[in-house]
Formats: sequence, C-alpha cells, structure tokens
Amino acid sequence: MADGVSAFSADAWDACAGQDNPFISHAFLSALEDSGSATSARGWQSVPLAIDGADGRPAAILPAYAKSHSQGEYVFDHGWADAYERAGGRYYPKLQIAVPFTPVPGPRLLLRDPTLAPALIAAAEAVVQQHGLSSAHATFVAPEQVSLFEAAGWLIRTDRQFHWTNEGYASFDDFLGALASRKRKAIRKERAAAVEGLEIVHVAGRELTEAHWDAFWRFYQDTGARKWGRPYLTRAFFSLLGERMGDRVLLILALRDGRPIAGALNLIGADALYGRYWGATEEVPFLHFELCYYQAIDAAIARGLKTVEAGAQGEHKLARGYQPTATYSAHHIPDPGFRAAVANYLEAERQAVAQNIAMLDEIGPFRRG
Repeated sequence: MADGVSAFSADAWDACAGQDNPFISHAFLSALEDSGSATSARGWQSVPLAIDGADGRPAAILPAYAKSHSQGEYVFDHGWADAYERAGGRYYPKLQIAVPFTPVPGPRLLLRDPTLAPALIAAAEAVVQQHGLSSAHATFVAPEQVSLFEAAGWLIRTDRQFHWTNEGYASFDDFLGALASRKRKAIRKERAAAVEGLEIVHVAGRELTEAHWDAFWRFYQDTGARKWGRPYLTRAFFSLLGERMGDRVLLILALRDGRPIAGALNLIGADALYGRYWGATEEVPFLHFELCYYQAIDAAIARGLKTVEAGAQGEHKLARGYQPTATYSAHHIPDPGFRAAVANYLEAERQAVAQNIAMLDEIGPFRRG
C-alpha cells in the first residue's frame, strides 16, 4: 500500500494503466492529489495497492482511497451506511476503488500482467480485514472487468448513464438523419436558439491558457455551488490538468462579444470523448445542451471517436441522441448479515435498472424500421 499516486513514477503507473482512459492516468490522479482536491483532509486518503512483477516494477495497481464519507462518488451508499450504523456497526472508513469525483466507467484493476487480477482483488480484501474496515467498493468498473470482481464474490450493482454512439457519421447532419423527423426539427431549433449572438470556440492543447482556466473556474464554481454546496475541485487542479495533459483536454466556450460566458470541459480518450463539467455566468436557453451534448457530438465526429460519455444521470439526454447504457460497481462486504441485506436490495435494483433501460430504449429518438 503506497502513500498516494505520486509515490509512483508516471512511467511505472501508466505502464499498468495504459493510454486509453485519461482518468486513470498518473497525470490526472496525481493532479487531484497535488492540487489539494483529493486528500485525506477532504476524506480521500490515497492508498493505492500495487503488486510488483519479476522485473521489480509494478505489474498491477489498484487506485484506492480510504474514505471517511460517501461524497463525490456518484454511486450512492448513504442508505447502506445509515443502516449499518443503526445496527451498531461503523461504516467509515471504507475502501473506495475509484477515480475521485468522476462517474466515468473505466478499468479499476490496472494490469500490466492480467494474471494478477485475482491477487489484486484479494489484496483489497486483505486491507479491509487488516484495518477493520466495513467494506470495499469499486465504482464505475469497466464492463470487461465486472466478471473478475464477481468471480471473487463481490456483489455487483448496476445503474445507467446516457452515452452517444458514433455509427460512422460524417457530420452532425448525418447523425440527425438517424432521428425521427420531430426530434431532428427540435434539435435544430435548440441549436439555433442557443448560439444566437454567441461565438462557440474549441480550445485544446497549447492553446489553453490561465485566462481560459480562470473563466472556466468561475463557471465551475457557480455550477458546483448550486449542485452540491461546495465544488470538489480546487482552482489549482485545472492549471495542473492543462499543464500535465493539455493534449487530452477539450474546452468548449461560448463567447459574447469575445468574453466567455459559459464553458464545458471534456477529456479525450482513445475511443471516447468524456464530458465532465460545465457552467455559465449567463442564463441562455438551450446553451447547456449545445455546449455539453451537441458540440461534443461535433467534436467526436471530427476526431473519429466512437462514443461521447456525458456524465451521470440526466434523462433529458435521451431526446438528444444519447442512449441508456448500463454502468457497474462491485462491493465487498465481509459482514454476512449486512452482505445478505445488500445482496437482496441489489437484486431488486438490477431488475429495476434493466427495465428502465429497456423502456428508455423503446421511447428513444431514433427512427424505427
């Protein structure tokens, strides 16, 4: 168990994490720590677990945190915590295997040597036992890794997000052609209304400046204050993000007379564009949809990316071409009585989520036949 992501070299960490998903990279996770965004003082004590290979370098890594609360996770277990503590247990601290503040599916077992997956899961279970923790939780697990946790006896939880899929579209109009006529017309009207009197710009890589981050920080603070009371990320995080991985950042801004009034922050993966944060200092109808959803589709088509993942929740995304997609988490609960209660709850929840996805698929905006 290491003292933070920064205890590893970037090369050693990324050799396990790979290059596909920017959120599990050393640059992103260390920026969260170094900026003071994810620290023990904020209830996110970084305790990554690693197994070395025969060459003495990490061959498997688990990005893990000792959590003293359940905030910033987007897989809600507050009810579990309340029930466990009413029964006389102590739910916190718990072990959280996740990317802080980031509801983006991705690998949670970072494997240079795939045969070490069972050992890495067993290491997490050992930490729970040795430190008397109530549980361990791997959230937003990549679908291909769910079976690894399930084989180890972890409970599987499902939820859903809305993702846009690129079916080989050559342009946004090409995508609109796949929608029902009424939906096409509605989206065109929304886009025209959103950008009236505004200029939309995409900023990435070396074009990013501290002035851009100052503007986006204002947007992020406004949205954060309205949604969860206090923004999770510090101002320093955004500077470090631009400094360490600016080539994987896409900032979409709306300008009025050259002045930024709204923005959406995206990260670029190997096959996906990930929408993360948005905010505005002016109320403009449909501008949220334009910057976060439609401009993201434009960017994904231009880059040949397969998907746009626009974050957690939001059934309003359905009418804009984003389809319901299952997400997964895995939970290790040693207490047999508590485990049984959670298992019963999760079985019912999985059925409800599957039914919801099926229903949303039926009423989606795409043309039938």
